Amino acid sequence: MQIANEFRVEAPIERVWAHLLDVERVAPCMPGAQLTEVVDDRTWKGRANVKLGPVSLSFAGTLVMAERDESVHRVVLKAEGREQRGKGAASATITSVMQQDGDGTRVAIDTDLTITGAVAQYGRGMIQDISARLTQQFAECLRATIAAEEAAPVPVEAVPPGGEAAPAVPLAPAPPQPVAAPAAVGGVRLGLWALWRALVRLLRRLFGGGRG
Repeated sequence: MQIANEFRVEAPIERVWAHLLDVERVAPCMPGAQLTEVVDDRTWKGRANVKLGPVSLSFAGTLVMAERDESVHRVVLKAEGREQRGKGAASATITSVMQQDGDGTRVAIDTDLTITGAVAQYGRGMIQDISARLTQQFAECLRATIAAEEAAPVPVEAVPPGGEAAPAVPLAPAPPQPVAAPAAVGGVRLGLWALWRALVRLLRRLFGGGRG
């Protein structure tokens, strides 16, 4: 299944690129995800909790940075996970490409997804809708995190009493204020939202309104 998503961040491309490549820093912005182990600088292990209506799932898996091209700001991640209490599995190849867009950065994400088990019962359209919603949550958290870092106080030099010349002593900058991470994936609200999107799409097709 091919899924395409896109979002924009109000920050220079090099800053967004560096942030997205730092998996440990960006992991809290991934809804429902938890980083459990750093294997090396290109391999990570983690868990993802998914709840859609009555279905509650927990996946454990591995994320590998398969490709990285600084010149065109393109990175390819490969993820594989299995349900911890069931027989379902998921694998994905996620290609992200960044482009400067005015004063900000546009991020295009193409995902080649394969799923089995309980999640596979949902149609392609519903999964795409959910993916778009989660991407939106991720983007909002990413924007807030970068904005918080940019707003952190700049280091200043201590001035001795009387203003006498003395070696400058840099003061450590205050850490940026923590940004609340998105809640775990899903819940009743996400389930109802996805079902509503599926109903709207069906009605449009039935009454000649085109695809949703």
